[in-house]
Amino acid sequence: MKSVIKSFFLTVSAISLFFTSCEKHGDRVRIEETRRKTVKDNSVKLFANSSERFLDTKPSPVQGTHPDTWLVRPARQFRLLNYSFGETGLGEVYVSISSGRVLENVNRWLNQFGKEDLNQEAFESTKKIPIAGVEGIWIEADGEYGAGMGAESKPGYGLAGVVAEIDGKILTVKMVGPKHEVAAEKEHLRAFVGSLRFTGSSTEH
Repeated sequence: MKSVIKSFFLTVSAISLFFTSCEKHGDRVRIEETRRKTVKDNSVKLFANSSERFLDTKPSPVQGTHPDTWLVRPARQFRLLNYSFGETGLGEVYVSISSGRVLENVNRWLNQFGKEDLNQEAFESTKKIPIAGVEGIWIEADGEYGAGMGAESKPGYGLAGVVAEIDGKILTVKMVGPKHEVAAEKEHLRAFVGSLRFTGSSTEH
């Protein structure tokens, strides 16, 4: 019996020493540094569709007055303003801001229709129209449209649009669709381009 009591007291003593040690070395740590919350802290939505991944909900820094016949589409990545038009519903008009140079963007559009690059002389003589307080290059093309990025080529398409440089950024307004529908909307496009303006002090988006 005495041995049992002795073992009990030895066990209690050991437990007391353990907790006493924890109290001596268990000082609380105070965290004073913080960091700003980032998008990585947001919860991730599983099985999000393409619209949920690429829709742009930020207000566009570029605004304009579009024709009543154009259907407003949600803004997307690289499309600050986005519209569709035409009887077939295949026509598209969208406004973007990108980097690079005006001539590079013009030639990229022409290449999408199988056209040759403009040289500097041809580029300088290209028609110009007002857009957001500067002069932009007016571009037209038609034929088989290959938008790239794995998209299937579309025969019988047309292009009309404007490329301009503003504060080191490239502002583009691109209209593509069936050739006859684009031809019918060129005047509306010119009026829309003339109405565009920046609502803020920066072209960043």
